[in-house]
Amino acid sequence: MSTQKRDYYEVLGVGRDASPDEIKKAFRKLARQYHPDVNKEKGAEATFKEINEAYEVLSDDQKRAAYDRYGHAGRGGFGPGDFGGFGDINDIFSEFFGGFTRQSSAQRRSPRRGADLRYDLRLEFLEAVFGAEKEIEVVRNETCPRCNGSGAEPGTSPSRCRTCNGTGEVRRMQQSILGSFVSVTTCPTCNGTGEVIAVPCKQCGGRKQVRVTRTLAVNVPAGVDNDTQIRLNGEGEPGVNGGPPGNLYVVISVAPHPYFRRKDQDIVVEVGVNVAQAALGDELEVPTVDGSEKLIIPPGTQSGSVFRIKGRGVPHLRRNTRGDQIVVVSVNIPQSLTAEQRRLFTELSKTMGKDVTPQQEKGFFDKLKDVFGV
Repeated sequence: MSTQKRDYYEVLGVGRDASPDEIKKAFRKLARQYHPDVNKEKGAEATFKEINEAYEVLSDDQKRAAYDRYGHAGRGGFGPGDFGGFGDINDIFSEFFGGFTRQSSAQRRSPRRGADLRYDLRLEFLEAVFGAEKEIEVVRNETCPRCNGSGAEPGTSPSRCRTCNGTGEVRRMQQSILGSFVSVTTCPTCNGTGEVIAVPCKQCGGRKQVRVTRTLAVNVPAGVDNDTQIRLNGEGEPGVNGGPPGNLYVVISVAPHPYFRRKDQDIVVEVGVNVAQAALGDELEVPTVDGSEKLIIPPGTQSGSVFRIKGRGVPHLRRNTRGDQIVVVSVNIPQSLTAEQRRLFTELSKTMGKDVTPQQEKGFFDKLKDVFGV
């Protein structure tokens, strides 16, 4: 007597209009619930096979269309033995048994590039502007000079691992409800290297590399700024199995200056003048990164006035040009006066009146916005 098969949609608990994603989600949920290695109840294995059979049909567009039209009578070439989509079953096994990812023996032994290193270098403001030659000390791994990277004491050599016969892998046959399969794991004796070092090198202890401190010269170009990276090719960690070494990246940070401020390639400095200089105008000696520079301010210069000295800024890294120096004038109001100064200011005030006039001229921050375009 044959047992009538249940409707596949009923088995998975989905409607006939279920999307492929909904079908897959339902299958994964039920497979986790009824897998025989998890569910030891009577009938769990049969239910699991029924769930898998339903999914194998409904997850295939052509099989699903035939099933929707003819039901179980139209099964034809699909059924319990027809496993077209092992990907989802393998996903389930991975969830139950932990899964594993591994490199093949060939991948482990193939040449690989060494790791990159980073060094943080602090510069003074003027070093960043004009460039500098700096020496740095870098601690890194290098191939052991005593054993030349073999890991074995000179006069001896590594031997082939007997556990894996030099393959770096151990293969074991295992049984499951779907049949036998081979599991491949990294050899526990040689850790996948395929060789055993009987007499480790006295300098590196069999690690094949040693830690060393190297002094390197760094040519810092003019115009670097915070977070600029300078790449030193081949100065990183050594490669593996004959692969090329990595690179060393020197990352720049710049110390602040007492009075210079940087805005992209321009340098901003604020200078103070007294009331008489601002009112009458004057020729000033303005500090720049290149030394003092003459700057003429006109009569009536207001506090916050901005002047530009061309070509006295920071060099562009990739162009033979420089930014400008921005000079912001601040008018200093004296906080204490001599008797003579007080008399003169009193006489001056009598000629200027005491009317309060609303200011329509742009303020200090507005002028800076005009200069920097922000």
